[in-house]
Amino acid sequence: MKILYLDLVGGISGDMFLGALIDLGVPLDTLKSELEKLPVDKWKIQTEKVPVHGITCTRVTVHTQHNNHTQERRIADIQKIIEASQLDPKIKEHALRVFMILAEAEAAVHSIPKEDVHFHEIGAVDSIIDIIGACIGLHLLNWPRVLASKPIDGSGTVNTAHGTLPVPVPAVLEICKRHNIPIQQSSESTELITPTGAALLAGLCSEFGTMPLLQIEATGYGAGSRQTRLRPNYLRMILGTPVQTLIDNSCEFDTIAILETNLDDVNPEILGYLVQKALDAGAIDIFYTPVIMKKNRPGIKLTALCPEELAHNLALLILRETGTFGLRKYSTQRWKLKREIITVQTYLGEIKIKLGLWGNEILHATPEFESCAKIAKALNIPIKKVYETAIEAAAQFVRKTISNHQ
Repeated sequence: MKILYLDLVGGISGDMFLGALIDLGVPLDTLKSELEKLPVDKWKIQTEKVPVHGITCTRVTVHTQHNNHTQERRIADIQKIIEASQLDPKIKEHALRVFMILAEAEAAVHSIPKEDVHFHEIGAVDSIIDIIGACIGLHLLNWPRVLASKPIDGSGTVNTAHGTLPVPVPAVLEICKRHNIPIQQSSESTELITPTGAALLAGLCSEFGTMPLLQIEATGYGAGSRQTRLRPNYLRMILGTPVQTLIDNSCEFDTIAILETNLDDVNPEILGYLVQKALDAGAIDIFYTPVIMKKNRPGIKLTALCPEELAHNLALLILRETGTFGLRKYSTQRWKLKREIITVQTYLGEIKIKLGLWGNEILHATPEFESCAKIAKALNIPIKKVYETAIEAAAQFVRKTISNHQ
């Protein structure tokens, strides 16, 4: 999996994120065609190259039909816009997560239910385009793992739809608090991190810190709209492949989150329900291990594996559904055989086989269950017979492949 590193040298906002993606190499025409799937007022994206502290950056401006930058929408309105579109489901999922993070932060700041939050600048078409465009851009990059440097905001005050607010603005601090994002101030007397920018970090980034060792493939600079004196107001993106992946390209390599908690008082029916709900929420795997807990009580250790960016939501699901008072979270690296699905011909019909590859070497050839089950049902024969036939056909395929390479 590739890594997209966000260097927050000059802060982050929705238009800076979108500009950096385009500057990185995300095709503007493809981005526009995807955004046209949204049922919103007419809009137009304008891009231009601008110098910021001596670096050429891409600035993105979204023009709307009525140039309405103060249109108010609630989270339900934005949810309807996203769900009514023909966008890829993963784009919808990530975009909705970012907007929900914004709604929850604004609700906490103003002490109202999130359903009653009126988005001001964020509800305007240009901001909707920024956020959903950011998710489309990541989709076009094949969803790299997003990392970021530690956010640095400015200081002083800023004028907003709610009046004059201190920097960092309350919504940014609330997002950082809720999602464990470290943040510090600088002596730059302006806002560098907008609520939209903070929500993008919370919804898309899995770690904050220095850039890991990467083989760099592309860089992009997205210009902000602030006139800054001390820090260049641009967001730098760096796309690359972890060097560990390059060292051994015989297999795939990624980093995932592991969530664990010990349970001794949960109804087994609830645990069965939780497994399916966790998988539906994006868990890679979830399983139980028998353990002996304090006071010699028999219990289970619940373990869930998930992408780093889903760890927060999955942790919340486990806390809500099990009643546990805490869980453990840590990151780990995975080595995975490359996978390939082939179809082999047998006297029973076509059967799909999953190959596990180490480089060009076939280590495993396993019949696909659903393919075997379909034939077993159609012919009314034991699935064991189908499996045996599939295994023999797979073995013949492997022998033939080895022979062809000798």
